[in-house]
Amino acid sequence: MFDDLREQADASSLFDDQESSLPEVSSLGPKHWLGMTPTQRFVIALILLMAACILSAFCLLVTEKVVLPFF
Repeated sequence: MFDDLREQADASSLFDDQESSLPEVSSLGPKHWLGMTPTQRFVIALILLMAACILSAFCLLVTEKVVLPFF
């Protein structure tokens, strides 16, 4: 079973088959990161910034580091 293992490895090239099946990458198209346009990424960044600000303000209120003036 293991007698001709080295001969089998030399006979068949595994890497040649995989290289030919890779898709071609075109550098001419627009640059998309995670399939989003720059405008969509900007909106996501704004939403994350607002969420961080709201959560941090809520944390300050809960820990009573900041007190609202009308309470």
